[in-house]
Amino acid sequence: MTSQDTPRPATTTTTRARQGRWGRHVFWVLVFSTLLAALGMFAAWAWRADTHPGPAGPGQERVAAPGSQTPAPQPATPSAERANQ
Repeated sequence: MTSQDTPRPATTTTTRARQGRWGRHVFWVLVFSTLLAALGMFAAWAWRADTHPGPAGPGQERVAAPGSQTPAPQPATPSAERANQ
């Protein structure tokens, strides 16, 4: 038997060989992985939701930070307003 008599396998380009197949199984893997990621994020939020409250709403008291020691601005005096005009 010579090398010319043996059947040769079909040749494929390198680009075609690198491309994966899209099928129904790939779709379901993407769907379930997205659902698991969303479920994991919801579980992490629910686990830590009581320790990290949200931002202050319009009816809640706002308190200055304890490290803020800036003095209040001086009220405007009538003489200073005349000098600027």
